[in-house]
Amino acid sequence: MNIFIGSKEECDLKGAQEIVNQIKNKPNTVLGLATGSTPIDMYGNLIKKYKAGEVSFAKVKTFNLDEYLGISRDHPCSYYNFMQENLFKHIDIPQDSVHLPNGEAADPEEECKNYEKLIEGSGGIDLQVLGIGHNGHIGFNEPGTPFGSVTQVVDLTESTINANSRFFDSPDQVPRQALSMGIKTIMQARRILLFAYGADKAEIIKEALKGPVTPEVPASVLQLHPDVSVFLDHEAASRL
Repeated sequence: MNIFIGSKEECDLKGAQEIVNQIKNKPNTVLGLATGSTPIDMYGNLIKKYKAGEVSFAKVKTFNLDEYLGISRDHPCSYYNFMQENLFKHIDIPQDSVHLPNGEAADPEEECKNYEKLIEGSGGIDLQVLGIGHNGHIGFNEPGTPFGSVTQVVDLTESTINANSRFFDSPDQVPRQALSMGIKTIMQARRILLFAYGADKAEIIKEALKGPVTPEVPASVLQLHPDVSVFLDHEAASRL
């Protein structure tokens, strides 16, 4: 595990450069992407690098970690909309190369199985971007999720609902379930980039990177992956 500690700006730039280098080495790279506030500026750097002619996403495929269940793609708080606004509509990636779980699927369980097949049929994920929740979740895999889990319907904890309520008008509007890649699915990525910022992430970063590997801290499983790079600002790294 490689740990880079710097300013948030340095981490966002270095992380974006890692992705650019990956695409240059393999133009048809399969990227696993995350949503939430953590990667927004890193995605902004990717947009700048694309506009500067440093990288093309024309042959790239993407698979997002998760999507809320029961929410339409055109909902302003859907992760599909988030990705369009913060990355996809600003770069040259074909829309049919963009994949997120369908939150409106008539059969969510079948949608999860099909999502796994899509990832497998694309040759697997080359590079996965991750954030980390305050309770250690990666994707929407909450504490207690088995390490052998694959894409599935998950119940969101109150802490996750409260954390995500800032994107909605009230906590009552936050969906209570989501479709999420499982921990096994994430761990099958060939490379993983984990980003965490702020003093409020310091304790969980210590637990995830230096504590015991346990399903009670889902991100702790990353200690078992052969190729993980972690990008932390000084506040998030303060307990290491």
